[in-house]
Amino acid sequence: MIAIIGAGVFSIVIVLSFLIVCGFPLGELTMGGRYKVFPKKLRIVLVMQIIIQIFFVVIILQMGGLIPFWFSENATKIICIIMAAYLSFNTIMNFISKSKKEKYIMTPLSAISAVCFWIITL
Repeated sequence: MIAIIGAGVFSIVIVLSFLIVCGFPLGELTMGGRYKVFPKKLRIVLVMQIIIQIFFVVIILQMGGLIPFWFSENATKIICIIMAAYLSFNTIMNFISKSKKEKYIMTPLSAISAVCFWIITL
């Protein structure tokens, strides 16, 4: 159940990132709200980030036993720990953001994802 919650919440972030790549004015949800609409050069970077985020959804689902492992269980667990640590740091950064939208929308998403990654890993 924790893996499904973590994957679901993290998938919301993926959808928001995809909408930002498509040019929707949701840029205030990321990077401290620097851009309302992301510049095209940054959208390319965000596409790479989306691919990585999808990979991490697969990882949490694997750790939850919902899909078969691509890597050994130990390697998957290490990846999951790294992601949990990253999301914990990301939660702090979102919380101290100057952008209210990033602070109030992305912080809870990141925090819930981090907790799910920690629980499923440990």
